[in-house]
Amino acid sequence: MSFDPLLLSRIQFGFVISFHILFPAFTIGIASWLAFLEWRWLRTREAVWRDLYVFWLKIFAVSFGMGVVSGIVMSFQFGTNWSVLSEKAGNILGPLLSYEVLTAFFLEATFLGVMLFGMKRVSEKMHFLATCMVALGTLISTFWIISANSWMQTPAGYEIIDGVFHPSDWWAVIFNPSFPYRLAHMVLAAFLTTCFVIGGVSAAYLLRGQHRDAATRMLKLSVAFGAIVVPLQILAGDMHGLNTLEHQPIKVAAMEAHWREGEPGAGVPLVLFAIPNQKEARNDYAIEIPRVTSLILTHSMDGTIAPLTSVPAEERPPVAPVFYAFRVMVSIGTAMLALVLLSAFAWWRGGLFDPQRTSARWLLRGWQTMTLSGFVAILAGWYVTEIGRQPYTVYGLLRTADSVSAVSGAAVAFSLAVFVVVYVCVFGAGIWYLFKLVRKGPQPHEPAPDTDDGDKTPARPLSLPDEDMEDASTQDGATQAPSMEGRATGGAT
Repeated sequence: MSFDPLLLSRIQFGFVISFHILFPAFTIGIASWLAFLEWRWLRTREAVWRDLYVFWLKIFAVSFGMGVVSGIVMSFQFGTNWSVLSEKAGNILGPLLSYEVLTAFFLEATFLGVMLFGMKRVSEKMHFLATCMVALGTLISTFWIISANSWMQTPAGYEIIDGVFHPSDWWAVIFNPSFPYRLAHMVLAAFLTTCFVIGGVSAAYLLRGQHRDAATRMLKLSVAFGAIVVPLQILAGDMHGLNTLEHQPIKVAAMEAHWREGEPGAGVPLVLFAIPNQKEARNDYAIEIPRVTSLILTHSMDGTIAPLTSVPAEERPPVAPVFYAFRVMVSIGTAMLALVLLSAFAWWRGGLFDPQRTSARWLLRGWQTMTLSGFVAILAGWYVTEIGRQPYTVYGLLRTADSVSAVSGAAVAFSLAVFVVVYVCVFGAGIWYLFKLVRKGPQPHEPAPDTDDGDKTPARPLSLPDEDMEDASTQDGATQAPSMEGRATGGAT
């Protein structure tokens, strides 16, 4: 049997990074959420804030661990499957990734243990500082990773000597033309992913009649945060798209499935749906709205953008996955905007948190359905970014076919099969445990410890509860729902 090592290496890297990107994106938002919860607990001394902190701390710890494990596996592939890329671009990518280790991993490693296990061993201020430092570390890590990826998309500040990239201006390397837009878009996406997980979980609790006080507070914060950040994300996405049009016009043409120039003055239509035909360079069964793409991208009704046929066929990315992934991302963003605005209106009218009302029940089920929507949007956006860059690893300079290692296709196929099996087992177990934690929900804890009374027993946030997690407890006098309907992840899965 014949195996294509280039195709298999791309599939393997895509599979691994699809797992990896979800967990860091989630922990970026969760870390900042934890800092907010602990701040509220210290400010108000209301036990519900501390209960929520402990609850989400468990989820953060598991997610953080899975993110670290998947990241280590991903980094190995630069040496095994993409050694030529490492050889030619390592002088730039290597230092950027090492800066992440020096500034982010060391910071997180220093304070993570205090955050997870030090609640009864250090002062409250010290513990809050540790939580804030972990949150800061996740953002610094994002900074360096996005900088490295953005350089591969819009390379700057380099010189090529004997086919090898060398940095000539580190400021230009780090702050390359697409970096600010990608960083803002990714950080906001991570925050929104966490926002909709929190909102979806709280909506499920309200529908089940459980943890009413905690769920109401979480949903209020999710609606308020989403109503502010979703419009900001749409604005950031628009600015990112205009930057991509400037530096990677063929990627934008693939996102819009724009094959050829139209009639003069006709503008570029918005293709709502089509089946891109790469071989014939056309769209089949297209549903279009005239001139709308021109208006969005050029702010003119008759503006034009470079079509896919402006470059040779071998210079074009695979159009269909870019086209469909972009529409998935935009559709989810539109649904998020509609949900937060309707929820904010219902909250203002006083009818959002009572599931006995039909309108409130529909909105709560909407939040429940959208629980995992942020993860889907992140994957879709990442596919647009990475597949749309093809056929290059360093855009316009180093082709993907020239970046792959000299390994046999059979070896790559075997390692890919091993990855699939191991990931399904390991990460399947981790995700299952996360679902169990969510089903259990936030539990009442003992009063805040007095760090001066000699009690130095470390907290154990990863401990399993004493009771069976199948029996989700209640608070505020609520009773457990008798069926599986409406559980925290039911609408999303």
